[in-house]
Amino acid sequence: MNKELLKNPVFIVSAAVILILVILGAVTPVKFGEVAGRLFSFTTLNFGWFYLLAVFIITLFLIVIALSKFGRIRLGTDDDRPEFPFFTWIGMLFSAGFGAGLVFWGVAEPMSHFFTSPMGNEALTPEAARIAMGYSFFHWGVSQWSVFAIVGLVIGFLQFRKKKPGLVSTALEPVLGNRPLVKNSIDSLAVIATVMGIATSLGLGVLQMNGGLNAVFGIDNAFPVQLGIIAVMFAAYTLSSSTGLKKGIAYLSNLNLGLALILMVFVFIAGPTVFIMETFTLALGDYITNFVPYSLRLEPYANGQWVQGWTIFYWAWAIAWSPFVGAFVARVSRGRTIREFVMGVLVIPPAIACLWIAVFGGTSLWYDLNQGAGIAEAVNNDLTSALFQTFGVLPLTTIMSILAILLIFTFLVTSADSATYILASMTSFGSLNPPTAFKIVWGVLMSAIAAVLLYAGGLQALQTASLISALPFTVLLVLMLWSFTKIIRKESPPIRESELQRFKRLDQEMKKQRNK
Repeated sequence: MNKELLKNPVFIVSAAVILILVILGAVTPVKFGEVAGRLFSFTTLNFGWFYLLAVFIITLFLIVIALSKFGRIRLGTDDDRPEFPFFTWIGMLFSAGFGAGLVFWGVAEPMSHFFTSPMGNEALTPEAARIAMGYSFFHWGVSQWSVFAIVGLVIGFLQFRKKKPGLVSTALEPVLGNRPLVKNSIDSLAVIATVMGIATSLGLGVLQMNGGLNAVFGIDNAFPVQLGIIAVMFAAYTLSSSTGLKKGIAYLSNLNLGLALILMVFVFIAGPTVFIMETFTLALGDYITNFVPYSLRLEPYANGQWVQGWTIFYWAWAIAWSPFVGAFVARVSRGRTIREFVMGVLVIPPAIACLWIAVFGGTSLWYDLNQGAGIAEAVNNDLTSALFQTFGVLPLTTIMSILAILLIFTFLVTSADSATYILASMTSFGSLNPPTAFKIVWGVLMSAIAAVLLYAGGLQALQTASLISALPFTVLLVLMLWSFTKIIRKESPPIRESELQRFKRLDQEMKKQRNK
């Protein structure tokens, strides 16, 4: 390991903060959980409005920039072309972005809303089912991905077009300057938020894997089992990270997408196919119709807590993930135009997510509404069993459940592998080839904080960690919009192909006239 890297204050400060949190959580888990709970309540009650407004503004900004003349600018030189094939690119986005989380919530969320309606409607009714699907589409749609996209867009633009370090602090230089203290503080905050966001996803995936092992093999839902899963996962992603970006992560991403498609196609065929398509169509319409109301919905007159527990949690989780996912998305999107990047990131992964929710959530709803399967009640008692409860009413239950456990595991490994790469890059001055030792350090710390959060309070502690760490980073995201606006206004969009041909034709005509 280069000794100069060890002098990097971003690495030292962020690693020290995470290590302190790991020690506190391990030594005093009850107190750690209580303090986290109080911070959770404080942030949701006082700053929920800020999360909602910020994400809504970011989404609108991205759509405008993609449709503008600047959409033709490439993340790289004008001659650069995409580094990865389209299918691999989408697989990498899907795996790093939210694969493990979607597998967890794809059934759990619509069935939770079906059991306790977001709008206060009567639960377990067709109307409750419709609202459940529409809201699930909203939570996994464009808004969540806009947070990843803005970070990826700015970092990718600076890294590949301006040849600057792919760091959050670099993206904010036009607004906050380049003083070392400010830059190091921003990057340290980005690293800490990223670790907490990743720990949430890893923890959710571990809980669901434990739930699957319990459903298939009767293995207890217990912390020692979860610790064992984390240990195996750590060994797998350490091995994968040593192979580099174009091997380990690329291969695993293709495997993830392939496995996900196999499971989705099976459930689509074996489940209520027509109902699934009708549900998808109706929920898509409800999502589009209610996009603005849902984006800005709060409950100040009713003192409701539902939005805090769902929408605000999702946005905070996405924001905490955004330095990692954004940097990773930027890294694999070199050569794509801003328009292609934004439309690709905001349309394709959310479309896959909505289709996944329609297939799995729609199947669960149909069996509850028409055959009284009781999946919603089972999910209410244990969220981690949601996916496996659905497989329980379909043929080939055991085989599909085992494949689902494998999918969750590969998603976790890919996410952790991608995260160690990005965290190592963020703490080694934005290097595109960070030291392996840095990857191992971050792999250990990520695994440790995920284990501590599970030990200190399970699902609630995981949710709390994301929300608290995301609050200061939300301010930076808003500043990033201002920064990118200042940067992009200095760019000259490339000439369209049709315009180029017209100029060539005019040039040829002028040459002919001169020859005469």
